[in-house]
Amino acid sequence: MNLNQVTIRSAKVPETVEFYQRLGLQLIVDSIPRYARLVCPDGKATLSVHAAEDVAPDSNIVLYFECADLDTKVAELKNSGIKFETEPQDQTWLWREAYLLDPNANKICLFYA
Repeated sequence: MNLNQVTIRSAKVPETVEFYQRLGLQLIVDSIPRYARLVCPDGKATLSVHAAEDVAPDSNIVLYFECADLDTKVAELKNSGIKFETEPQDQTWLWREAYLLDPNANKICLFYA
């Protein structure tokens, strides 16, 4: 079994797609403003954005993206205007993590393990 894609419901599809492209994902299906699908630059995992109304963020879900050079990636994204909730921090479980929110207030963790 393989996790093929995760779908985010969004009232802001164009902004959400642009945000994930800035993170480094590549647009592979463009049906904006109703739907888009992006692929991670490393691996085969995809992320879809599907138009919906009255969408509320789910605090139980966090999207994790692994970065080989976390500190450099965070600095690049901050320089491009993306805001982070936390700076990269070493964790007791030997990961280094930084948290941010997408335009729909979904939590994202960039990490190095």
